[in-house]
Amino acid sequence: MTGPNDPQEPPETGAHTDFRNTESYSDYLHLDTLLACQQPKTGHHDEMMFVIIHQATELWMKLIVHEVVAATACVAADDLDQAQKMLARISRIEAQLIQSWDVLSTLTPTEYLGFRDSLGQASGFQSWQYRLIEFALGNKNARLLAPHADRPDIHARLQAALNSPSLYDEVLRLLARRGFAIAPERIERDWTQPYLPDDSVHAAWLAIYSDPEQHWQLYEFAEKLIDVEDWFQQWRFRHMKTVERIIGFKRGTGGTAGVSYLRHVLDIYFFPELWQVRTAL
Repeated sequence: MTGPNDPQEPPETGAHTDFRNTESYSDYLHLDTLLACQQPKTGHHDEMMFVIIHQATELWMKLIVHEVVAATACVAADDLDQAQKMLARISRIEAQLIQSWDVLSTLTPTEYLGFRDSLGQASGFQSWQYRLIEFALGNKNARLLAPHADRPDIHARLQAALNSPSLYDEVLRLLARRGFAIAPERIERDWTQPYLPDDSVHAAWLAIYSDPEQHWQLYEFAEKLIDVEDWFQQWRFRHMKTVERIIGFKRGTGGTAGVSYLRHVLDIYFFPELWQVRTAL
């Protein structure tokens, strides 16, 4: 037995160091490919940060898509425990995305103008993964497929998401299976159309929130849905304020209205009755 001051083996002793015939950390993560993806178009120092923030955001969004698609399938299969874990993970990812705006906001207006023209018409508005997340959560809008017409593979994936029930649509089907009187037109409808609040859905959530002990699983699951939307809205808000801080009220590079557009989307809700029920209680 050694004492507290006795010499000990270095912590790296025994670590594998010969990777001639086995896969390394770098190999597993394809780091050579990943780290070669940062290709700023100018020599401006701050463009590297701008590129990395957006690429990292796309990686996190890929994970959100992975989780929300799986959570939707779990809800359809009446497996709320698994779905709840996935929603909790999505909320933590959203928290990471919110923090990324803190890094981007270190970019001053003058610094951004040093490379902004190099973006051309490129804009975050064209992020197909962001659009996929919105469709999966319920904000359906067929017009938003237009920027992806030049990529048939991406367009087809977005079209499939537009045509499918969203997470909330599957939740409402679940409520009906659990005995709540959800209006038939909420259970089977044209999934490509935006969801509109419904009195029968409001009544179901009101019953659940009025008696949590009787409906504990649904009550707890509803709060996980609220977590996802709450963090998503905070992400949207930080996006809007970061854009305002850097470019003011200029139009976005992709032609959008910039801050005005981002303010507008703050009024869009994925799970409207879950917010309305708070006033009704």
